Amino acid sequence: MEKCLTQTLTLIILCLICAQSAADYVRPKPRGLLKFPWDRRDSLQPRQVHISLAGEDHMRVSWVTDDHSSPSIVEYGTSSGVYTSRAQGDSSSYSYMFYHSGNIHHTIIGPLELNTVYFYRCGGEGPEFKLKTPPAQLPITFAIAGDLGQTGWTKSTLDHIDQCKYDIHLLPGDLSYADYIQSRWDTFGELIQPLASSRPWMVVEGNHERESIPFFKGGFQSYNARWKMPYKESGSSSNLYYSFEVAGVHVLMLGSFAEYDEHSDQYSWLKADLAAVDRERTPWLLALFHVPWYNSNGAHQGEGDEMMAAIEPLLYAAGVDIVLTGHVHAYERSTRVYGGKTDPCGAVHMTIGDGGNREGLAHRFKDPQPEWSIFREASFGHDELKIVNASHAHWSWHRNDDDEPFRSDEVWITSLASTGCLADAAYERRQMLLAP
Repeated sequence: MEKCLTQTLTLIILCLICAQSAADYVRPKPRGLLKFPWDRRDSLQPRQVHISLAGEDHMRVSWVTDDHSSPSIVEYGTSSGVYTSRAQGDSSSYSYMFYHSGNIHHTIIGPLELNTVYFYRCGGEGPEFKLKTPPAQLPITFAIAGDLGQTGWTKSTLDHIDQCKYDIHLLPGDLSYADYIQSRWDTFGELIQPLASSRPWMVVEGNHERESIPFFKGGFQSYNARWKMPYKESGSSSNLYYSFEVAGVHVLMLGSFAEYDEHSDQYSWLKADLAAVDRERTPWLLALFHVPWYNSNGAHQGEGDEMMAAIEPLLYAAGVDIVLTGHVHAYERSTRVYGGKTDPCGAVHMTIGDGGNREGLAHRFKDPQPEWSIFREASFGHDELKIVNASHAHWSWHRNDDDEPFRSDEVWITSLASTGCLADAAYERRQMLLAP
């Protein structure tokens, strides 16, 4: 009966969201969805454990239990089995049509020492987990993969990320590819737990997180319940966009699916956030969002144009160094660009929607290749960004080549703070950011 209801609901939803269907390019067959055998556990057992940054010197620990009376407690310390600190958080649950979630816990721990290993457990019992806090200063390494899903290619990508030494995982949207089937949020949480419980995962929403049903459900209910980011800590009014700082880097996590025009809350928040950035303290400025602005692939052409028209001038005025996006299931790297043309004071744009999603790769690139497009390829993989010091960073893209990580593209990037770009137009840029 439940299977029949699920199938019927799926058909109804497909009809309701047909206007959101993808462009008419043809993707090759990807690897199949992973199978997750049912695993009977104690109802108090923490599942889907993941961590994220939650303001200066603090981490948010999130997990799910089947028992709604389980406490939202995290015990932690710097020695295994010796928990010298304890924090209390809160929990909630949600219902989505015929699905009822477990109890979703969020607990902030800290203050924590930077560049330090902590051992912790959730709910007062269960297994012990281990995390490492980011460094206090440069260098710092980010692992990046967008449009993950939960296929065989996803598993390959995660295995490769697990082999690299990194401090924080960045994900520019499209996490679980649950697409209304809520149990897939649970299996995604189980899949990523080994990595996401040990290093902070900083994520932003994509179109596959929307899950809205006209007249029945608003968007992003499941995403907001499960993936709480530090939006309040950064002065934002929405979990769909926020910022954070770590080890000399200011990172903007922008919402492609939140309002972004000049009268919107996101636009006002972004101007205030950028005006407060101190490039002496954070010489690197990064931006992540889901839908790319610079895209020479045939897939999703023009979908970011309106956001680009509204937001790109602000990012240019602030001197954003690197923009990371997903959505297009391929890899592409640009030179520094602004307004559709190469510009030495613009941002380097990276499209990295190649984490392993079930929809396959977008093979059709446009010819001729635009002047601003430096490297492009339709393959699954992940990226690593090592910010070495205030002036230099190393970027590398690692293709999943027959299940082996293969470095296919790399480049050294010089920060705009170390060039004359910010100084040459400092007054004009500042005036734009501070203007009402």
